[in-house]
Amino acid sequence: MTGPKAGAGSTAAPGAVSDRAAPRVAAVPLKVLVVDDEAPARRRLAMLLARIPGVVLVGEAANGVAAVEAITELAPDLVLLDIRMPGLDGFEVIEAVGRAAMPDVVFVTAFDEHAVRAFEVKALDYLLKPVEPVRLRDAVGRAVARRGEARGARSMRREAVATIAAERVGPMRRLLAYDAAGAASLVDLDAVVLARAQRNYVQLRTPQREFRARGTIGDLADRLDPQRFLRVNRSDIVRLDAIAQLAPWSHGDYRIVLPDGMALLWSRRYRARDVGQFSLVRERTGEAKGA
Repeated sequence: MTGPKAGAGSTAAPGAVSDRAAPRVAAVPLKVLVVDDEAPARRRLAMLLARIPGVVLVGEAANGVAAVEAITELAPDLVLLDIRMPGLDGFEVIEAVGRAAMPDVVFVTAFDEHAVRAFEVKALDYLLKPVEPVRLRDAVGRAVARRGEARGARSMRREAVATIAAERVGPMRRLLAYDAAGAASLVDLDAVVLARAQRNYVQLRTPQREFRARGTIGDLADRLDPQRFLRVNRSDIVRLDAIAQLAPWSHGDYRIVLPDGMALLWSRRYRARDVGQFSLVRERTGEAKGA
């Protein structure tokens, strides 16, 4: 990933000719992130963007992991996103960021077989390489127009899109996380036994390895399947079927033991939120005493 590009917001060269009207010029520059694992493709997109008024190239990313980090750090308005990349592909980038949090996306790829899926994830456009300048200008124009919607209408639309996306894709199944060596991967959440808060990070424990993911424990709890995961206190989320033992502790709290022997406290406050799950855990673990 590289930083801002000098001159990225400059206008077209004198004498440039287009058979279409120029896109609407944004009062505030449209921030664009380019994601492609091929340097020549990134350079071409940067060159084409430099000819479009009201656009600033805020950064580039050469792979999916770098793209997720750049989206989080740079907060672009538009992402020009390749699909086939090492590590995370374009669709996995959207999954890792979260559809509701993802900026507008224009896919830029050499392959046409992903078009249907691209529009299922609400992409603004789907451009085939080599990108035609007019098509890119049109896509940028749509991004400018969308950003220019009234604040209230845009907020309502985002809420609606987030609701539809949640209904369609269901709970989060994988999460971008980093191992002890700093290597990134999409962790299958069905393998996670425990998630524990660590300031602005979350520690994920599987039977074999530990990972660290960006975000808060509250954000993670909101995105997990409530039928499979349980928040037992302010810091911990456990996978329900990973609870090996359950026993009364004190003042209405309960003690949970995981398969590796690790003990956690299921606080009275959080237990009261999940009475149904508490009954299921009691039945499955054989805990027979009253609360």
